[in-house]
Amino acid sequence: MKHSGLIGRIASDMAAKARWLYGDATPKMILKTLATDGTFAMIVYRLMQWAHRWRLAPLAMLFNKINVVFGQCIIGRGADFGPGFVLIHSQGVVINSAVRGGQQVYVEHQVTIGAERNQSPVLGDRVFIGAGAKVIGAVRVGNDTRIGANAVVICDVPDGATAVGVPARIVFPAAASVPTPL
Repeated sequence: MKHSGLIGRIASDMAAKARWLYGDATPKMILKTLATDGTFAMIVYRLMQWAHRWRLAPLAMLFNKINVVFGQCIIGRGADFGPGFVLIHSQGVVINSAVRGGQQVYVEHQVTIGAERNQSPVLGDRVFIGAGAKVIGAVRVGNDTRIGANAVVICDVPDGATAVGVPARIVFPAAASVPTPL
């Protein structure tokens, strides 16, 4: 599947969320996914990202504000995630504008991915971030990683690891695998 355009990215996100929720990305499951929490915010984020890339600042700002009010999350206009970005629940999610994320990033509710001293996290591919977790500062979160619920990540997380606790400590190997793209 081509993921470069707006429709391709949205389709990839919907398929990833359907696989996460229902174990399958059939048209029926994708349609069912459209009615789930967080999906509206995912689509509006992609619209905002598209407008930002095309330097349509007023439109990007409008989509940003729509997400704040109706999606109940704040995602900075410059935040950039690859295909398969999933907001499992969007309530209370805050993502800084300078955050970069790979493919298949799964985010639960009340998550903060934020800057410290103008330095923001970089997330790898196939990353799961549990409810209430905070990922702050110039942190690199590797591929195939999990951030536990309510963890506070202020140091790098290597590939294949799970980070848990406050402050987060690294556990090898990852407690459970993150879904891989199909």
